[in-house]
Amino acid sequence: MNAETLNLECPGCGRPVALDQKECSCGRPLVISTFNSVAEMSLPGLNKYSRFYQKALSQQPDSPELNQSIAMCYLKLKLYSKAYEAFEKAIENDIDNSETFFYAAVSLLGGQKAFLAPRARIDKIESLLNAATMIEPRGVYYLFWAYIKFDYFKRKFFHTSPDYREMLEMAEECGYTSLDKKYLFELLGVDCPRELM
Repeated sequence: MNAETLNLECPGCGRPVALDQKECSCGRPLVISTFNSVAEMSLPGLNKYSRFYQKALSQQPDSPELNQSIAMCYLKLKLYSKAYEAFEKAIENDIDNSETFFYAAVSLLGGQKAFLAPRARIDKIESLLNAATMIEPRGVYYLFWAYIKFDYFKRKFFHTSPDYREMLEMAEECGYTSLDKKYLFELLGVDCPRELM
């Protein structure tokens, strides 16, 4: 099967596109690498992009770019388990992208408070955040981890090291901003605890 067999069309304008294109000639992205790319998309737009990626993945199921792109659509649609599966597939084929690990951890939380998650899920989230910070130590990653340390461990009176305060210090050392905080908690779908303000 070749790229012509699929007859891929830009989900934005409908022009023919190839699998190796990152952007259509109309200027719309064909590969989505950050959540910001889908944050303002309408439901019909997300559905068009999802169908585009499903069709493209039928030819290249192991493509980390395509898997991450469809995962971002699923994350925006709050289809957390589907998003997590697609992020995991992207990680299998590209272990150097810190954002994929970060967004996989966000998906695992499933729009719930960390306090409500089972311990095995929290352990997996911490493993994903550890991988993300090893690749690229970013403030927003440590801020997310500080949230996990507070809302799960501190609120359940579990001892953990480093604790949420130390994770918050790491986030500050990496230079997270108030926009990072706003973005993170909107993405998680939970309120920021005042202890992390």
